[in-house]
Amino acid sequence: TEVELALNSAPAAGAKLGLYHHIPFCRKRCHFCYFRVYTDKNAREIQTYLDATVAELKSLAQRPLVQGRRPHFVYFGGGTPSYLSARQLVDLTDQLKSILPWDAAEEIAFECEPGTLNPGKLTAIRDVGVTRLSLGIENFDDHILELNGRAHRSGEVFAAYEKARAEKFPQINIDLIAGMLEETDANWERNIARTLELRPDSVTIYQMEIPYNTTIYREMKAGGRLVAPVADWQTKRRWVKEAFAALEAAGYTIASGYTAVLDPARTKFVYRDELWTGADLLGVGVASFSHAAGVHFQNLTEIEPYLAAVAAGTLPVKRAFRTTPEERLIREFILQMKLGRVGLDYFREKFGVDLAGRFARQLATLAAEGLLALSAAEIRLSRDGLLCVDTLLHEFFLAQHRTSQIV
Repeated sequence: TEVELALNSAPAAGAKLGLYHHIPFCRKRCHFCYFRVYTDKNAREIQTYLDATVAELKSLAQRPLVQGRRPHFVYFGGGTPSYLSARQLVDLTDQLKSILPWDAAEEIAFECEPGTLNPGKLTAIRDVGVTRLSLGIENFDDHILELNGRAHRSGEVFAAYEKARAEKFPQINIDLIAGMLEETDANWERNIARTLELRPDSVTIYQMEIPYNTTIYREMKAGGRLVAPVADWQTKRRWVKEAFAALEAAGYTIASGYTAVLDPARTKFVYRDELWTGADLLGVGVASFSHAAGVHFQNLTEIEPYLAAVAAGTLPVKRAFRTTPEERLIREFILQMKLGRVGLDYFREKFGVDLAGRFARQLATLAAEGLLALSAAEIRLSRDGLLCVDTLLHEFFLAQHRTSQIV
Protein backbone atom coordinates (compact mmCIF):
# COMPACT_ATOMS: atom_id res chain seq x y z
CA THR A 1 0.00 0.00 0.00
CA GLU A 2 1.00 3.65 -0.26
CA VAL A 3 1.38 3.85 3.52
CA GLU A 4 3.63 0.79 3.62
CA LEU A 5 5.77 2.24 0.84
CA ALA A 6 6.07 5.56 2.66
CA LEU A 7 6.95 4.04 6.02
CA ASN A 8 9.49 1.70 4.43
CA SER A 9 11.28 4.50 2.56
CA ALA A 10 14.29 6.45 3.76
CA PRO A 11 13.55 9.92 5.15
CA ALA A 12 14.25 12.88 2.90
CA ALA A 13 17.47 14.74 3.66
CA GLY A 14 16.86 17.36 6.33
CA ALA A 15 13.21 16.42 6.87
CA LYS A 16 12.07 16.91 10.45
CA LEU A 17 9.81 14.50 12.30
CA GLY A 18 6.82 15.29 14.47
CA LEU A 19 4.48 13.20 16.60
CA TYR A 20 0.77 13.82 17.08
CA HIS A 21 -1.07 11.86 19.78
CA HIS A 22 -4.87 11.91 19.78
CA ILE A 23 -6.70 11.72 23.12
CA PRO A 24 -10.37 11.36 22.07
CA PHE A 25 -11.98 11.72 25.51
CA CYS A 26 -13.99 14.65 26.89
CA ARG A 27 -16.21 15.45 29.86
CA LYS A 28 -18.95 16.39 27.40
CA ARG A 29 -19.30 17.03 23.68
CA CYS A 30 -19.44 20.69 22.62
CA HIS A 31 -22.41 21.46 20.39
CA PHE A 32 -20.08 22.76 17.63
CA CYS A 33 -17.54 19.92 17.84
CA TYR A 34 -16.86 17.82 14.73
CA PHE A 35 -13.87 15.82 15.98
CA ARG A 36 -13.80 12.15 16.98
CA VAL A 37 -14.43 12.27 20.73
CA TYR A 38 -16.00 10.01 23.37
CA THR A 39 -17.71 11.06 26.58
CA ASP A 40 -18.73 7.61 27.84
CA LYS A 41 -15.46 5.72 28.42
CA ASN A 42 -14.41 4.48 31.86
CA ALA A 43 -10.87 4.35 33.25
CA ARG A 44 -10.29 0.78 32.07
CA GLU A 45 -11.40 1.58 28.52
CA ILE A 46 -9.23 4.68 28.45
CA GLN A 47 -6.21 2.65 29.59
CA THR A 48 -6.88 0.06 26.88
CA TYR A 49 -6.86 2.84 24.31
CA LEU A 50 -3.66 4.41 25.65
CA ASP A 51 -1.95 1.01 25.57
CA ALA A 52 -3.00 0.65 21.93
CA THR A 53 -1.45 4.00 20.99
CA VAL A 54 1.81 2.90 22.59
CA ALA A 55 1.71 -0.34 20.60
CA GLU A 56 0.97 1.61 17.41
CA LEU A 57 3.95 3.91 17.95
CA LYS A 58 6.20 0.95 18.76
CA SER A 59 5.31 -0.57 15.39
CA LEU A 60 5.84 2.71 13.53
CA ALA A 61 9.20 3.34 15.21
CA GLN A 62 10.60 0.15 13.66
CA ARG A 63 9.97 1.38 10.11
CA PRO A 64 12.88 2.74 8.03
CA LEU A 65 11.23 6.17 7.73
CA VAL A 66 11.22 6.54 11.52
CA GLN A 67 14.04 4.36 12.80
CA GLY A 68 16.74 6.36 14.54
CA ARG A 69 14.95 9.70 14.16
CA ARG A 70 13.88 11.87 17.09
CA PRO A 71 10.81 14.11 17.06
CA HIS A 72 11.41 17.80 16.58
CA PHE A 73 7.93 18.51 17.94
CA VAL A 74 5.19 16.62 19.78
CA TYR A 75 1.52 17.56 19.98
CA PHE A 76 -1.14 16.11 22.27
CA GLY A 77 -4.57 16.94 20.85
CA GLY A 78 -8.13 15.83 21.21
CA GLY A 79 -10.65 15.57 22.49
CA THR A 80 -9.19 16.65 25.77
CA PRO A 81 -5.65 15.48 26.61
CA SER A 82 -6.06 16.99 30.09
CA TYR A 83 -8.97 14.59 30.67
CA LEU A 84 -6.31 11.99 31.54
CA SER A 85 -5.31 11.61 35.17
CA ALA A 86 -1.84 12.72 36.21
CA ARG A 87 -0.85 9.07 36.62
CA GLN A 88 -2.14 8.10 33.19
CA LEU A 89 -0.30 11.01 31.62
CA VAL A 90 3.02 10.23 33.29
CA ASP A 91 2.80 6.53 32.42
CA LEU A 92 1.81 7.29 28.82
CA THR A 93 4.59 9.78 28.16
CA ASP A 94 7.19 7.56 29.83
CA GLN A 95 6.28 4.76 27.43
CA LEU A 96 6.12 6.99 24.36
CA LYS A 97 9.51 8.54 25.16
CA SER A 98 11.08 5.12 25.63
CA ILE A 99 10.06 4.32 22.05
CA LEU A 100 10.70 7.67 20.39
CA PRO A 101 12.80 9.88 22.69
CA TRP A 102 11.89 13.55 22.49
CA ASP A 103 14.33 15.06 24.97
CA ALA A 104 15.70 17.28 22.20
CA ALA A 105 12.28 18.33 20.85
CA GLU A 106 11.85 22.06 20.38
CA GLU A 107 8.18 21.97 21.35
CA ILE A 108 5.82 19.73 23.33
CA ALA A 109 2.30 21.14 22.93
CA PHE A 110 -0.66 20.07 25.05
CA GLU A 111 -4.35 21.01 24.74
CA CYS A 112 -6.38 21.53 27.92
CA GLU A 113 -9.97 22.08 28.98
CA PRO A 114 -9.80 24.44 31.99
CA GLY A 115 -12.27 22.47 34.10
CA THR A 116 -10.08 19.35 34.02
CA LEU A 117 -7.06 21.05 35.57
CA ASN A 118 -5.96 21.01 39.19
CA PRO A 119 -2.55 21.84 40.70
CA GLY A 120 -1.41 18.21 40.75
CA LYS A 121 -2.34 17.60 37.13
CA LEU A 122 -0.73 20.85 35.97
CA THR A 123 2.46 19.88 37.79
CA ALA A 124 2.41 16.51 36.01
CA ILE A 125 1.86 18.19 32.64
CA ARG A 126 4.81 20.49 33.27
CA ASP A 127 6.99 17.65 34.58
CA VAL A 128 6.52 15.51 31.45
CA GLY A 129 8.12 18.34 29.47
CA VAL A 130 5.23 20.32 28.00
CA THR A 131 6.48 23.64 26.65
CA ARG A 132 3.23 25.06 25.23
CA LEU A 133 0.01 24.74 27.20
CA SER A 134 -3.08 25.63 25.20
CA LEU A 135 -6.22 26.47 27.17
CA GLY A 136 -9.49 26.00 25.28
CA ILE A 137 -11.31 28.95 26.85
CA GLU A 138 -13.41 29.92 23.77
CA ASN A 139 -15.49 32.49 25.73
CA PHE A 140 -15.55 34.02 29.22
CA ASP A 141 -19.34 34.20 29.56
CA ASP A 142 -20.95 31.34 31.51
CA HIS A 143 -24.27 31.56 29.66
CA ILE A 144 -22.59 31.34 26.26
CA LEU A 145 -20.34 28.51 27.42
CA GLU A 146 -23.36 26.54 28.64
CA LEU A 147 -25.44 27.26 25.53
CA ASN A 148 -22.64 26.00 23.28
CA GLY A 149 -22.11 22.83 25.29
CA ARG A 150 -18.77 23.69 26.87
CA ALA A 151 -18.02 21.76 30.07
CA HIS A 152 -16.12 24.51 31.90
CA ARG A 153 -17.19 27.86 33.35
CA SER A 154 -15.39 31.18 33.72
CA GLY A 155 -14.35 30.57 37.33
CA GLU A 156 -12.46 27.47 36.23
CA VAL A 157 -10.80 29.49 33.45
CA PHE A 158 -9.27 32.05 35.81
CA ALA A 159 -8.27 29.41 38.38
CA ALA A 160 -6.62 27.23 35.73
CA TYR A 161 -4.76 30.15 34.20
CA GLU A 162 -3.40 31.28 37.57
CA LYS A 163 -2.23 27.74 38.39
CA ALA A 164 -0.66 27.34 34.95
CA ARG A 165 1.28 30.57 35.38
CA ALA A 166 2.51 29.34 38.75
CA GLU A 167 3.93 26.24 37.03
CA LYS A 168 6.00 28.52 34.77
CA PHE A 169 5.13 26.94 31.42
CA PRO A 170 7.36 28.51 28.75
CA GLN A 171 4.29 29.38 26.68
CA ILE A 172 0.60 29.59 27.53
CA ASN A 173 -1.85 29.98 24.67
CA ILE A 174 -5.55 30.65 25.00
CA ASP A 175 -8.13 29.80 22.34
CA LEU A 176 -11.16 31.98 21.63
CA ILE A 177 -14.02 31.45 19.18
CA ALA A 178 -15.66 34.42 17.47
CA GLY A 179 -19.35 33.91 16.76
CA MET A 180 -20.54 31.32 19.26
CA LEU A 181 -24.28 30.94 19.83
CA GLU A 182 -25.70 34.21 21.22
CA GLU A 183 -22.40 36.05 20.86
CA THR A 184 -22.91 39.83 20.80
CA ASP A 185 -20.74 42.88 20.23
CA ALA A 186 -20.79 43.62 23.94
CA ASN A 187 -19.83 40.08 24.88
CA TRP A 188 -17.01 40.02 22.34
CA GLU A 189 -15.63 43.27 23.73
CA ARG A 190 -15.62 41.73 27.21
CA ASN A 191 -13.79 38.67 25.86
CA ILE A 192 -11.08 40.90 24.42
CA ALA A 193 -10.79 42.88 27.66
CA ARG A 194 -10.46 39.74 29.78
CA THR A 195 -7.89 38.30 27.41
CA LEU A 196 -5.80 41.44 27.75
CA GLU A 197 -6.10 41.22 31.54
CA LEU A 198 -4.67 37.68 31.48
CA ARG A 199 -1.96 38.67 28.97
CA PRO A 200 -1.13 35.16 27.73
CA ASP A 201 1.91 34.50 25.58
CA SER A 202 -0.30 33.88 22.56
CA VAL A 203 -3.95 34.07 21.58
CA THR A 204 -5.57 31.91 18.90
CA ILE A 205 -8.94 33.05 17.55
CA TYR A 206 -11.14 30.80 15.45
CA GLN A 207 -14.27 31.84 13.60
CA MET A 208 -17.28 29.67 14.45
CA GLU A 209 -18.19 27.05 11.86
CA ILE A 210 -21.12 24.64 11.82
CA PRO A 211 -20.07 21.44 10.00
CA TYR A 212 -22.66 18.77 9.21
CA ASN A 213 -21.61 16.37 11.97
CA THR A 214 -22.31 18.71 14.89
CA THR A 215 -25.11 18.92 17.43
CA ILE A 216 -26.00 22.43 16.26
CA TYR A 217 -26.40 21.30 12.64
CA ARG A 218 -28.55 18.33 13.60
CA GLU A 219 -30.80 20.66 15.61
CA MET A 220 -30.97 23.05 12.65
CA LYS A 221 -31.99 20.22 10.33
CA ALA A 222 -34.60 18.90 12.75
CA GLY A 223 -36.09 22.39 13.04
CA GLY A 224 -36.06 23.02 9.30
CA ARG A 225 -33.67 25.98 9.60
CA LEU A 226 -31.43 26.79 6.64
CA VAL A 227 -29.21 29.40 8.31
CA ALA A 228 -26.97 28.65 11.29
CA PRO A 229 -28.02 30.53 14.46
CA VAL A 230 -24.65 32.27 14.75
CA ALA A 231 -23.16 35.56 13.56
CA ASP A 232 -22.57 35.87 9.82
CA TRP A 233 -19.05 35.74 8.37
CA GLN A 234 -18.85 39.50 7.95
CA THR A 235 -19.54 39.99 11.66
CA LYS A 236 -17.13 37.27 12.74
CA ARG A 237 -14.35 38.75 10.65
CA ARG A 238 -15.04 42.18 12.08
CA TRP A 239 -14.79 40.76 15.60
CA VAL A 240 -11.46 39.11 14.85
CA LYS A 241 -10.22 42.33 13.26
CA GLU A 242 -11.23 44.25 16.40
CA ALA A 243 -9.50 41.68 18.60
CA PHE A 244 -6.30 41.84 16.53
CA ALA A 245 -6.31 45.65 16.71
CA ALA A 246 -6.73 45.58 20.49
CA LEU A 247 -4.01 42.95 20.87
CA GLU A 248 -1.61 44.94 18.69
CA ALA A 249 -2.30 48.06 20.75
CA ALA A 250 -1.38 46.01 23.83
CA GLY A 251 1.97 44.96 22.37
CA TYR A 252 1.09 41.74 20.53
CA THR A 253 2.21 40.84 17.01
CA ILE A 254 -0.18 39.21 14.53
CA ALA A 255 1.53 35.96 13.52
CA SER A 256 -1.12 34.36 11.27
CA GLY A 257 -4.75 34.64 10.29
CA TYR A 258 -5.62 33.16 13.68
CA THR A 259 -2.86 34.02 16.14
CA ALA A 260 -1.32 36.92 18.02
CA VAL A 261 1.90 36.52 20.01
CA LEU A 262 3.34 38.69 22.75
CA ASP A 263 7.02 38.09 21.98
CA PRO A 264 7.70 36.79 18.44
CA ALA A 265 11.34 36.09 19.30
CA ARG A 266 10.33 33.70 22.09
CA THR A 267 6.81 32.51 21.31
CA LYS A 268 6.70 29.93 18.52
CA PHE A 269 4.23 27.48 17.02
CA VAL A 270 6.76 24.85 16.01
CA TYR A 271 4.14 22.19 15.23
CA ARG A 272 2.42 24.53 12.78
CA ASP A 273 5.54 25.99 11.21
CA GLU A 274 7.29 22.66 10.62
CA LEU A 275 4.17 20.92 9.36
CA TRP A 276 3.48 23.77 6.95
CA THR A 277 6.96 23.44 5.47
CA GLY A 278 6.78 19.71 4.76
CA ALA A 279 7.86 17.94 7.95
CA ASP A 280 6.95 14.28 8.40
CA LEU A 281 4.17 13.82 10.95
CA LEU A 282 3.25 10.56 12.65
CA GLY A 283 -0.30 10.60 14.01
CA VAL A 284 -1.16 7.90 16.54
CA GLY A 285 -4.60 7.16 17.90
CA VAL A 286 -8.09 6.91 16.49
CA ALA A 287 -8.86 9.20 13.50
CA SER A 288 -5.42 10.85 13.65
CA PHE A 289 -3.80 12.17 10.48
CA SER A 290 -0.25 11.56 9.31
CA HIS A 291 1.88 13.07 6.58
CA ALA A 292 4.94 10.98 5.77
CA ALA A 293 7.19 10.83 2.71
CA GLY A 294 4.57 12.61 0.61
CA VAL A 295 1.66 10.40 1.68
CA HIS A 296 -1.31 11.69 3.66
CA PHE A 297 -3.15 9.04 5.66
CA GLN A 298 -5.76 8.87 8.37
CA ASN A 299 -6.31 6.20 11.00
CA LEU A 300 -9.58 4.34 11.48
CA THR A 301 -12.20 6.73 12.84
CA GLU A 302 -14.00 4.44 15.32
CA ILE A 303 -12.30 3.24 18.48
CA GLU A 304 -13.30 -0.45 18.31
CA PRO A 305 -11.92 -1.12 14.79
CA TYR A 306 -8.83 0.91 15.69
CA LEU A 307 -8.17 -1.23 18.78
CA ALA A 308 -8.77 -4.42 16.80
CA ALA A 309 -6.32 -3.43 14.05
CA VAL A 310 -3.57 -2.56 16.51
CA ALA A 311 -4.15 -5.79 18.44
CA ALA A 312 -3.85 -7.74 15.18
CA GLY A 313 -0.53 -6.06 14.41
CA THR A 314 -1.81 -4.27 11.30
CA LEU A 315 -1.66 -0.60 10.41
CA PRO A 316 -4.93 0.98 11.63
CA VAL A 317 -5.29 3.05 8.46
CA LYS A 318 -8.65 4.07 6.98
CA ARG A 319 -7.56 6.03 3.91
CA ALA A 320 -4.40 7.26 2.22
CA PHE A 321 -3.43 9.60 -0.59
CA ARG A 322 -0.04 9.98 -2.26
CA THR A 323 0.65 13.55 -3.29
CA THR A 324 2.46 14.61 -6.45
CA PRO A 325 5.29 17.17 -6.32
CA GLU A 326 2.85 19.79 -7.67
CA GLU A 327 0.32 18.97 -4.96
CA ARG A 328 3.01 19.26 -2.30
CA LEU A 329 3.97 22.67 -3.71
CA ILE A 330 0.35 23.86 -3.55
CA ARG A 331 -0.14 22.35 -0.10
CA GLU A 332 2.81 24.24 1.37
CA PHE A 333 1.87 27.44 -0.46
CA ILE A 334 -1.72 27.59 0.77
CA LEU A 335 -0.70 26.65 4.31
CA GLN A 336 1.94 29.37 4.40
CA MET A 337 -0.61 31.86 3.04
CA LYS A 338 -2.37 31.46 6.40
CA LEU A 339 0.69 33.07 8.01
CA GLY A 340 0.10 36.21 5.98
CA ARG A 341 3.48 36.10 4.28
CA VAL A 342 4.98 33.73 1.70
CA GLY A 343 8.68 33.95 0.83
CA LEU A 344 9.22 33.42 -2.90
CA ASP A 345 12.84 32.24 -2.62
CA TYR A 346 11.77 29.30 -0.43
CA PHE A 347 9.64 27.89 -3.25
CA ARG A 348 12.28 28.58 -5.90
CA GLU A 349 14.88 26.69 -3.89
CA LYS A 350 12.68 23.79 -2.75
CA PHE A 351 10.42 23.27 -5.76
CA GLY A 352 12.15 25.17 -8.57
CA VAL A 353 8.99 27.20 -9.12
CA ASP A 354 8.39 30.94 -9.47
CA LEU A 355 5.14 31.42 -7.56
CA ALA A 356 4.57 34.89 -8.99
CA GLY A 357 4.47 33.40 -12.48
CA ARG A 358 2.73 30.16 -11.54
CA PHE A 359 -0.19 32.00 -9.93
CA ALA A 360 0.01 35.32 -11.79
CA ARG A 361 -3.73 35.50 -12.59
CA GLN A 362 -4.95 34.68 -9.08
CA LEU A 363 -2.42 36.97 -7.39
CA ALA A 364 -3.27 39.88 -9.69
CA THR A 365 -6.99 39.49 -8.95
CA LEU A 366 -6.48 39.38 -5.18
CA ALA A 367 -4.04 42.30 -5.32
CA ALA A 368 -6.60 44.37 -7.23
CA GLU A 369 -9.12 43.63 -4.48
CA GLY A 370 -6.69 44.90 -1.85
CA LEU A 371 -6.27 41.48 -0.24
CA LEU A 372 -2.53 41.06 -0.85
CA ALA A 373 0.57 42.76 -2.23
CA LEU A 374 3.28 41.14 -4.34
CA SER A 375 6.94 42.17 -4.27
CA ALA A 376 10.11 40.61 -5.65
CA ALA A 377 10.69 38.84 -2.34
CA GLU A 378 7.28 37.88 -1.01
CA ILE A 379 3.52 37.70 -1.14
CA ARG A 380 2.05 39.59 1.81
CA LEU A 381 -1.62 39.58 2.73
CA SER A 382 -3.36 42.73 3.92
CA ARG A 383 -5.23 42.60 7.22
CA ASP A 384 -8.52 42.10 5.34
CA GLY A 385 -6.92 39.35 3.28
CA LEU A 386 -5.61 37.64 6.39
CA LEU A 387 -9.03 37.70 8.07
CA CYS A 388 -10.68 35.88 5.15
CA VAL A 389 -7.66 33.86 4.01
CA ASP A 390 -9.52 30.53 4.14
CA THR A 391 -11.97 31.78 1.50
CA LEU A 392 -9.13 32.73 -0.85
CA LEU A 393 -7.18 29.49 -0.87
CA HIS A 394 -9.43 27.50 -3.22
CA GLU A 395 -8.30 29.86 -6.01
CA PHE A 396 -4.92 28.13 -5.91
CA PHE A 397 -6.14 24.52 -5.85
CA LEU A 398 -5.71 22.27 -8.85
CA ALA A 399 -8.84 22.27 -11.02
CA GLN A 400 -9.95 18.82 -9.86
CA HIS A 401 -9.87 19.93 -6.22
CA ARG A 402 -11.83 23.16 -6.60
CA THR A 403 -15.46 23.56 -5.65
CA SER A 404 -17.79 26.53 -5.83
CA GLN A 405 -18.54 26.24 -2.13
CA ILE A 406 -16.82 28.77 0.11
CA VAL A 407 -16.56 28.05 3.83
